[in-house]
Amino acid sequence: MIQTVTDPKLVDEVLDRGTIVEVLPTKALFREKLLSGDRVRMYIGMDATAPTLHLSHAKNIMLLEKFRKLGHDIILLFGDFTARIGDPSGESTTRKQLTRDDVKNNVDTWIKLIKPLMNFDDPHNPPRIMYNHDWLSKLTLEEMISLASNFTVQQMLERDMFEKRMSEKKPIHLHEFLYPLMQGYDSVAMDVDAELCGTDQTFNALAGRTLEKRLLNKEKFVVVVTLMANPKTGELMSKSKGTGVFLHETPADMYGQIMAQPDEMIELLLVNNTHLSKDEIREVMALSPRDAKMRLALEIVTIFAGADEAGKAQTAFVERFQKKGTEGVEEFVLKATEVAGTAVTDMTIVAALIKVGFVASKTEARKLMEQGGIKVDGIAVATDGPLDQARLHGEGIILERGKLKVVRLVVR
Repeated sequence: MIQTVTDPKLVDEVLDRGTIVEVLPTKALFREKLLSGDRVRMYIGMDATAPTLHLSHAKNIMLLEKFRKLGHDIILLFGDFTARIGDPSGESTTRKQLTRDDVKNNVDTWIKLIKPLMNFDDPHNPPRIMYNHDWLSKLTLEEMISLASNFTVQQMLERDMFEKRMSEKKPIHLHEFLYPLMQGYDSVAMDVDAELCGTDQTFNALAGRTLEKRLLNKEKFVVVVTLMANPKTGELMSKSKGTGVFLHETPADMYGQIMAQPDEMIELLLVNNTHLSKDEIREVMALSPRDAKMRLALEIVTIFAGADEAGKAQTAFVERFQKKGTEGVEEFVLKATEVAGTAVTDMTIVAALIKVGFVASKTEARKLMEQGGIKVDGIAVATDGPLDQARLHGEGIILERGKLKVVRLVVR
């Protein structure tokens, strides 16, 4: 018999860290359940629609690992059936349907990527891996009609992306209405007590809550977590936009991707993707943005590749971009009087590129960034953002346009 941890302090450390943004029906009832000693069966559903994952995905697994360490029954559900349909969540157009081989290959890759985040070899309470093809492929038409009878068309149309498509006169395909039914049935098939999901999946998770209540007479908790959007721009991590930190990268490349994140992402990543305590996070946030980001990168890469590889990645980064990268580079000095009367933090990448003459307009700068043609301290940047003010007023920032234009920008 596996004993659960009911120490209020340890439970609250998980609930109040900042990753969880809402619990339905209430956080208080969920906390009461965790403190009761009952073993909670909790899962996250993941549709392997792409071959890689980023840190926003990783934070979900790290949170589930904390619940697993408290003694709870954790299930990683791979949607090898639902992924072939495609959840319309957040999409203005219908998703491309995948083959089962596509999904299977992605799942195999995902499991390898998340192994550093969760102890799959725990002899007493290992996480379980399940696939919803095992039950969804067996549903009969009669059973699907029965499931559908628990919802109305009006309820389905309440999803934001459907309302948007209707207003734009874009098609909504019937199979997309079936997705919430099937994801909801996952909860019934596994007889779970709780589901962890991102804010974009709340509708689907609540469909599961409805079905569990009606078919099993059981209340399911929905634990909603942040999607880790940029606090200033609202932008999410995206492979296509080059704004993410991806788990398949080498330690050196992962370190570089973290260093390329905007300063406003530092605290969010410390909270969601490291094992540092709240007190330690406050200490890191008191450092300069560059130093805080270096500590952040070291912590995250250590989780995925070990301390030795993380140390090598940091040393390589320093040697390449903070030492050798400044040797022999022309210096462009921006006088302090030129920024007098304005907020220093207004000096963004785009503004700097215009100031040093690398581009003639904001439009040109943004186009080059989207194409990967602009680097800041050796890291390609895809979006605009403030420069590291400590470095700008210290040793300077290295700006690059292609291979021929390189300058060190410094304020004196």
